[in-house]
This record gives sequence, structure tokens and C-alpha cells, in this order.
Amino acid sequence: MTVGNQIEDQSGKRWYVLRDLKRANANERAFQMLKRVEGEPIEVFTPLMKRAYERGGRKIIVDVPVVSDLLFVHSSRRRLDPIIADTPTLQYRYVKGGKRNEPMTVRDEEMNLFMAAVSGIDDVKYYTPEEVSPALYDKRIVIIGGRLDGYEGRLKTTRGSRVKRLIVELPGLLAAGVEVDAQYIKLVK
Repeated sequence: MTVGNQIEDQSGKRWYVLRDLKRANANERAFQMLKRVEGEPIEVFTPLMKRAYERGGRKIIVDVPVVSDLLFVHSSRRRLDPIIADTPTLQYRYVKGGKRNEPMTVRDEEMNLFMAAVSGIDDVKYYTPEEVSPALYDKRIVIIGGRLDGYEGRLKTTRGSRVKRLIVELPGLLAAGVEVDAQYIKLVK
């Protein structure tokens, strides 16, 4: 994760880390509202998981955010500031110990790798920063072939389980365990 002095791309866009203060049962969450803002489209990413609810005696499955108040927005500060000013339940997350009112940002490369790793997979296990410790993962690996070809990270193995997971991190914010096939794993020494 990079903060503050990150180089913006040609369009002035960055991945900003935002906080959504709406209740979990709100009709429209911030990630849904930002996708339909008028003008230039805003790219929004929120890690989602499926949750079953019962409404009117029927069981329905709904996508809900993994962390209820966390979302990532790829836009320019100039474009986001008026939207955040007009939406009292939407805020920047600020860098702890940084300059005053310095919003958190994530480098484009880190964010793109994270999104590629978790998108399109139903069996992703998410971890908070406190849960990600050396005790969680074993060996450093690189993936050769398959959907995550070239991705380097840490391997998490659970005793008694045949499932091997690659730990994909956004340092200090969120980590995900993505299932990988053993044939694609190569140990890095």
C-alpha cells in the first residue's frame, strides 16, 4: 500500500480507500451508489461474499461486502471530493500517522493483482490484517500456469486439508486466501 506521494496515472486517477458508514441493511450501499453517479464512470471495488437471508418466509442469497465499511474507488480526488462532501455516510480513510487529512491509496499494480486473484471465485477466504501473521502461512511460492500465472505470494496449508491457498494481500487492509491447484505451485527459495 502506498500513501500520499503516489504517482497518479495519466488521467489523475488513484485507488482511494473509502469508508461507507451506512448500515448493513441499507437499501443502497455506497459501492452501488458510486456505480451510478452521473458523468465520468467511477470504478468501484468491494470484496463481496454470499450470505443467505430469509425474507417473507423465502430464503434468498445476497452479495454483501466482506468488510461492511470498506470500499476502493479508482478516480481522481477532484472527482471524488464533491461526491464525498454531498454524501454524509461516505468518507476517505486517512493514513494513520501521516500528514493531516492524507487519504489512503493503494498502488494500481497491487489493486489490480488483488482484484484479479479474487474475482470470479466463489471460494475465497478473507482475513483481517490482525489474522495475517507468519503462523498463517508457510512457504513463499510462485504460480506457474493457470488463472494466476506469475503471481508470487505465501502458501497457506491447513493440517488435514487437501486445499492449498495462496495468500493475496493489501497490506494493512485486507487479505484473501485463494484456492490454487497443487500442479501450478512452485516453491521460491
